[in-house]
Amino acid sequence: MRYRLKVEIEYLVSLGNERSVKELPPFSGAEVARLRKTYLNFNSVDAKKIKQIEGSTNHDVKAVEYYVQGKIKKTLRPWVHFALTSEDINNLSYALMWQDGLNQVYMPVLLSMNKTLKKLSKKYKNISMLALTHGQPATPTTFGKELAVFSVRLDRQIQQIKAHKLLGKLGGSTGTWSAHMVAYQKTNWVNFASKFIKSLGLEPNLVTTQIEPHDSTAESYHQVVRLNLILTDLCRDMWFYISRGILEQKKIDHEVGSSTMPHKINPIQFENAEGNVGVSSALLNHLANKLPISRMQRDLTDSTTLRNQGVALGHSYLAVQNILKGLNRIRINKTQIEKELDNHWEVLAEAVQTVLRKNGKQDAYEQLKTLTRGQSINADSIKRFVLELDLPDNEKDTLLRLTPKLYTGLASQLVDIV
Repeated sequence: MRYRLKVEIEYLVSLGNERSVKELPPFSGAEVARLRKTYLNFNSVDAKKIKQIEGSTNHDVKAVEYYVQGKIKKTLRPWVHFALTSEDINNLSYALMWQDGLNQVYMPVLLSMNKTLKKLSKKYKNISMLALTHGQPATPTTFGKELAVFSVRLDRQIQQIKAHKLLGKLGGSTGTWSAHMVAYQKTNWVNFASKFIKSLGLEPNLVTTQIEPHDSTAESYHQVVRLNLILTDLCRDMWFYISRGILEQKKIDHEVGSSTMPHKINPIQFENAEGNVGVSSALLNHLANKLPISRMQRDLTDSTTLRNQGVALGHSYLAVQNILKGLNRIRINKTQIEKELDNHWEVLAEAVQTVLRKNGKQDAYEQLKTLTRGQSINADSIKRFVLELDLPDNEKDTLLRLTPKLYTGLASQLVDIV
């Protein structure tokens, strides 16, 4: 309601500033300030008044129009909602709501969460960790580098959201400015609409039906869906790290992890987040799939659907909040993370066979496959194998000094790229 009031009031002010509309003189600064108080000071009492009017009109936008008329002098009343259709008001209102929801509510907590992610990635950039590919022990990495992967992915989507432009229309009942042109044939209504839409912070869509086709809004929904997918991936990885015991959660004395098992500290923040992004994406995908489709010049299926965009963003917002809480509770279990590495010396097979390849050994891969595949390998067995290889002493020394903990390549340096 507040955003609809804003669009109606600002349109009225813009009409007054249009020189070719001579019957409506420009508003003074004081008059504009007084008009804008209608939406700037809008509260729940005012909302109830509009709902009472809507009880009679059975039309939400018309109720807003009558509400505005009740706030101004009679001579101005014919100019409220002049030559407009309700979709001229609604498309701009919903676009502004979504835009402000992203910029004022969602993005700040998302940026805060990503900042924490970056901070943790740098803190733990040198903490070696066994990697798992296909659920099997693989070339070690560092915990910080794995967090940095998510931070980089989030950065890319954040930049796309910041750069994205939402569209708006103001072309009348079928996008032709027909009523406008009947009243003022010499007015450049296309230019007027473009200027007005831009003044609200949106980009003009000048070729439409009765509705703005919602393509740009759907694109923005999909951007949040992609963020949700990245957050889901993060939540599941954190859940598995906690399950493996390489991550611990800080104990809070008054908390209860289970109603029957007092020892538990559940990764509930990451679980709640995963559930919330699932709800968010389900709604946003439906919105993005439904809204760009409208029968002929319009049908009303978009009207009831659009009302759920705030619910969808709200669930993603809750998810980000939970992830932020979860990240602030984790700490490395050094004993467990080093134990995992020490139990899997077979991950050095890649390093050994790569050095053999460097030295022209054509069966390097096959040699290491015979030694390690499905076998229990430890420091001694790797050492014995390396000592028997036909390699220069300096190459052997390099391999003999290598441990799973040290076999992390550029992982720690990659974190500094973020």
